Amino acid sequence: MRALIYDGSLRFVRDAAVAQPGEGEALLRILKAGICNTDLELMNGYMAFSDILGHEFVARVEAGPDDLIAQRVVCEINVACGDCDFCAAGVPSQCRRRRTIGIDRYPGGFADYLIAPVANLHRVPDNVSDDEAVFVEPLAAALQVTEAVHISPRDRVVVLGPGKLGLLVAQVLKLTGADLVVPVRREKQARLLERWGILAVEAGSLPPGQADVVVDCTGVEDGFATALELVRPRGTIVLKSTYHGLPQANLTRVAVDEIRVIGSRCGPFDAALRLLERGLVDVTSMIEKRYPLERGVEALQAAAEQGMLKVLLDVSED
Repeated sequence: MRALIYDGSLRFVRDAAVAQPGEGEALLRILKAGICNTDLELMNGYMAFSDILGHEFVARVEAGPDDLIAQRVVCEINVACGDCDFCAAGVPSQCRRRRTIGIDRYPGGFADYLIAPVANLHRVPDNVSDDEAVFVEPLAAALQVTEAVHISPRDRVVVLGPGKLGLLVAQVLKLTGADLVVPVRREKQARLLERWGILAVEAGSLPPGQADVVVDCTGVEDGFATALELVRPRGTIVLKSTYHGLPQANLTRVAVDEIRVIGSRCGPFDAALRLLERGLVDVTSMIEKRYPLERGVEALQAAAEQGMLKVLLDVSED
């Protein structure tokens, strides 16, 4: 099969092996996939990754349970053991022995086929397009912010980093009715936010120490320091960024000002699909470029450009 592999260098191959599904697994035919900042971090050394990239995708089931055959699906990325204390508590995203599709010891979706656990699959509603379905994984991650911290309509909320994930987080938080603002550096993001009725301001213009909640989606090491500057005493910082390096931050201020710092990772796929099915978020306006799988190396190079929004890979056509 065709695949986009990173094993110290990024390369497109036509002869990758196709596995067969075992018990509790399904063979997925990938239709479309999206490139995420995490894919770029993997190529910078994050997780010491070496395999097929890709964890945002929509697929069609080719082999597996009869009721799933030919169904369009999206796939949760955490492959859990099912036996540890977190799995027993219904928190497979924190499984002590988890592998992660396209990120940690499990091949990803930048390929013609993928074997995935049936338990990870969610059917895509008929009125949700393939382009929209590609966004389910990051949209679910955006929704996890509201799982991690209660956001009131009275809260002053700042979303840092209006890139691919940050724009989804902003749309989700708009639904809470909070006093929401997003600092921007580029006109492209400002125009999208304005279209969605979300206040965009010039980066660096917000007063310090005023925000009840700051969500850091920057993906850069100084993002946390900026969040610390903006949050009020006893406020909350939600970290949506992963870093290859080790950020420097004034942790004394965290203690003295009693600031809560909450990590936030994967989220609810079923809720993300409902938002798309009901048209409550706009994801297609974030698609900036698309490439066939054969041009995947070029696609990842484009995705790494400053300010680039979503780049899609058209893997197979129905």
